[in-house]
Amino acid sequence: MNGTSTAFIVLGLFLLGGVVSFVKQGLPKGVIVLLSLGASMALVAGIMRLEVWN
Repeated sequence: MNGTSTAFIVLGLFLLGGVVSFVKQGLPKGVIVLLSLGASMALVAGIMRLEVWN
């Protein structure tokens, strides 16, 4: 399960970087909110799947 948790964490950080970029570009708030929700869900899923928490 370690590979899956790493993939979720990397995906969440990638999406979080997209949020920062979209805020700097001034894109619509709806896009930013949806992307930040996806980033937070991916990060939480990755953290919850870590072997440390099980």
